[in-house]
Amino acid sequence: MEEEIIKETKEKMEKAVENLNKRMATVRAGRANPSSLDGVQAEYYGVLTPLKQLAIISVPEGNQLLIKPFDKSSLTAIEKAILASNLGYNPSNDGETIRIIIPALTEERRKELTKQVKSLAEDAKVSIRNIRHEALDDAKGLELPEDTLKGVENRIQDLVNTYNKKIEEELKNKEQELLTV
Repeated sequence: MEEEIIKETKEKMEKAVENLNKRMATVRAGRANPSSLDGVQAEYYGVLTPLKQLAIISVPEGNQLLIKPFDKSSLTAIEKAILASNLGYNPSNDGETIRIIIPALTEERRKELTKQVKSLAEDAKVSIRNIRHEALDDAKGLELPEDTLKGVENRIQDLVNTYNKKIEEELKNKEQELLTV
């Protein structure tokens, strides 16, 4: 039974790190990345729809995104959504596609993005702590012998330490990527 708790805890912590990676991927680092538009939703026939369901997003050059909508009537809605998203992008509409030239990051913007990434990492660590708390409660609910319970608690803490190290590594890599000009 305690093996099940350990396995479940490990899976949840793995998902927390995966979620962190997905969220960090949306933080742009001066290069064009289609995932930076993942959170953008445009109003399409009265319904907020994710951009990737409305258009093909490609990277023709290192500092440029090209958005080719499936339905040309959605061009202005997509353009408005990008402007409203506060990503610092300035889309240009040529009637068939939308081009976004990714501006070079200023030192100030790099520092802001670094703070944002640190906040994402801290959220992931909080998530890991909450998972640990749930797992410990589950283990205590099994009414295990005291020495077995101590062993389970130690194994859970080892998982917490391992995944916190992974989070720190991801944070360090992303900070380095952001601060590299």
